[in-house]
Amino acid sequence: MLDLSPAQVTQLLHDHSSGDPEAFDKLFPLVYDELRRIASRHLNRERRFHTLNTTALVHECYLNLSNREASWENRAHFSAIASKAMRHLLIDYARRRNAQKRGGDKQIIPLDGQEIAVDSNTEQLIELDEALTNLSAKDERLSQVVECRFFGGMTMEETASAMKVSVRTVQRDWNRARAYLHRALSSES
Repeated sequence: MLDLSPAQVTQLLHDHSSGDPEAFDKLFPLVYDELRRIASRHLNRERRFHTLNTTALVHECYLNLSNREASWENRAHFSAIASKAMRHLLIDYARRRNAQKRGGDKQIIPLDGQEIAVDSNTEQLIELDEALTNLSAKDERLSQVVECRFFGGMTMEETASAMKVSVRTVQRDWNRARAYLHRALSSES
């Protein structure tokens, strides 16, 4: 793998933002390991034996991001957007799965108790997404902190850099967001 400086990676991100279609293809191998780390964090919160594996999630995210017009500011900003894209892919997957469980166009197959317990993770993921959507409507920045920290696995410093705020602001927002999500998810159970 090539070892480019952060400035060179940022330049490729800017080139892609400026319309250079080849820039993203050059960038992808350089950030692939980081995307796999983010995807792995997302999938660790999913049910066991999820149909999507880390590689599939990274590649779906790549397709999503490569077709998107975006203004990437730096590597940390790219990681935050990639994490959010992965979360949305998993939410969409969970919603489709739940729709199929409720009938959809598939044949109904009886499930034993263990499978039902495993499938409850998709409902928890959807509840978390709804709570995050509500949080975003109340305070977008708190929602972004959760995206970076919880789903992206970013440090306080990386989150502050991606969001262009101080580390202390991220710490306060992180505490407020966790408290809000705890209350929201506790009231739903």
